Amino acid sequence: MIVSKRHKRLPLRTRVFKKIEDIPPDVWNKVYPDVLEGYNFFKTLDESGLEQFSFYYILIYEGKRVVSAAHCFLMNYSLDTSINGPLRRLSNAIKKLNPNIFSLKALICGMPIGPGRIGFDGDGVRIIHPLERRLEQMARKQKCSMIAFKDFEHSYTSILDPLQKNGYNKLESLPTTELNIWFKDFDGYLTTLSPASRYDLRRKFRKVDGHVEFDMKVSDALNDHELKEVYRLYLEIVEKHDMGFELLPMAFFQNLSKNMPKEAKYFLWHMDGKIAAFLLCLVSEDRLIDYYVGLDYSLAHKYHLYFVKFRDVMNWCIKNKIKVYEMGITGYEPKRRLGFEFVPLYIYAKLRNRWMRPIFKTACHFLRFENFDPALKAGKNHRQSKASDEK
Repeated sequence: MIVSKRHKRLPLRTRVFKKIEDIPPDVWNKVYPDVLEGYNFFKTLDESGLEQFSFYYILIYEGKRVVSAAHCFLMNYSLDTSINGPLRRLSNAIKKLNPNIFSLKALICGMPIGPGRIGFDGDGVRIIHPLERRLEQMARKQKCSMIAFKDFEHSYTSILDPLQKNGYNKLESLPTTELNIWFKDFDGYLTTLSPASRYDLRRKFRKVDGHVEFDMKVSDALNDHELKEVYRLYLEIVEKHDMGFELLPMAFFQNLSKNMPKEAKYFLWHMDGKIAAFLLCLVSEDRLIDYYVGLDYSLAHKYHLYFVKFRDVMNWCIKNKIKVYEMGITGYEPKRRLGFEFVPLYIYAKLRNRWMRPIFKTACHFLRFENFDPALKAGKNHRQSKASDEK
């Protein structure tokens, strides 16, 4: 545990913890948003040994009362994270000669997996200044070049926008994707799609249905054999992705089931006794978050596994009265065609070296995620057009 700091001219005090277990669950949960990625999710991160990150948990007190809770992590952030295609291959070639050439040591409020959140009791605006000041102190001690607030939804705008007066740049991050489920069955869902997307899905399913049989299993935990197969498929996905951020150890998949037995679900698709695909989800009464998927690429394209997986999960959601299917970030083109809404997330970032900030601002403009993903740009244009029509 790190000693607390009282901030001058502010009636608030901050305290930093290196493990979530050093904080009583009821204290954290009282001010932290009621979401699936709660106390036990962070406990899983702490226990799983994610080597790229060092985690910290910040409580803000007014007197003896906790009025805010935030989570943050320390990492070496690569400035080429947002790029893909030929430029990514070029940057990868350069990094073979100098692995750290694009890296900045960064202290980030948020989490490497999923949207950022800050819990607060009462007025959220007043807690941002003591939180920022504590992050600055931590960044100075750790010799970080950058401080950032990562992947916050629009609801945090009034709290985080004032950071721009203190040298932070605000930019759009990779959006998350959501689909509201109000239809009674999969055929009802298909009617919500464009004729082209509907035709394409039906064509894919005709090639699979009746020709190959997948045995789908939904489980709260994995046995040793399943764990090894799932992790192998996960690593295949990581290797094929241009835009990587976190690399999960196998222990994460074990610990999540142990710490969140009611919320964690594994969807497994077997073909001839072998796992052909998996999906790791977090589930509440009305929301399913699709976290990690793995596909056997020797079968994936031939049998349209991505879309078979989607149909089975959608049917499971309808059967279990799930209202929102959240499919996370990346892979935007198929999600756009499947009717998912792109929900914007924002990053607030600044370099601690004030003389380098103008260059950093220009670089942020160039390195916007949408500049390297046509589907992402199309989704943003659609969202802006829809918002304009609603005015």
